[in-house]
Amino acid sequence: MDAERSTAGVSWDKIVTAYGGVGASCRMSQPMTISLTVNGSRRSVPAEADTPLLYVLRNDLALNGAKFGCGLAQCGACTVLLDGRAVRSCITEIGTIGEAEITTIEGLGTIEKPHPLQQAFIDTQAAQCGYCIAGMIMTAKDLLDRNPHPTAAEVREALAENLCRCGTHNRIVRAVLRAAQNMGKT
Repeated sequence: MDAERSTAGVSWDKIVTAYGGVGASCRMSQPMTISLTVNGSRRSVPAEADTPLLYVLRNDLALNGAKFGCGLAQCGACTVLLDGRAVRSCITEIGTIGEAEITTIEGLGTIEKPHPLQQAFIDTQAAQCGYCIAGMIMTAKDLLDRNPHPTAAEVREALAENLCRCGTHNRIVRAVLRAAQNMGKT
């Protein structure tokens, strides 16, 4: 475009300069290095403070257990633990985390030694497509840490905002109750 062109008396150059130049981002925060404690390890990532935790986990740290489902904290597929409490990582900005410990599904157990919740989900065949399972397990972990003796109704209530499109909710509830029993908590 011609730099001399104007719109309503304002030159194109002034408009471009006001928005940070050609190709500038509309984001307001500045890139920086942010340190996070994830699954017991201190990690540093170059990111803007308003970057969703989910993006950092998946794109920068290759922790792909948490899934992008809705991006609006309504489905639970992205659930991780922040200081032991279930949070939706799609709306949690990394600049707000501070020194909090982040735990993802990858931090619970291993293939060789799964966490009791992971093992219970395997034993009850609670997963069908598996997309929601990491979020279900992380939400259930928060529940069992706070309430080691949940009833089926309490499990359903805790998982009510985690969506499963395959309809394996009954198996998921059985898995959580089995895990609580196997952990010696019921």
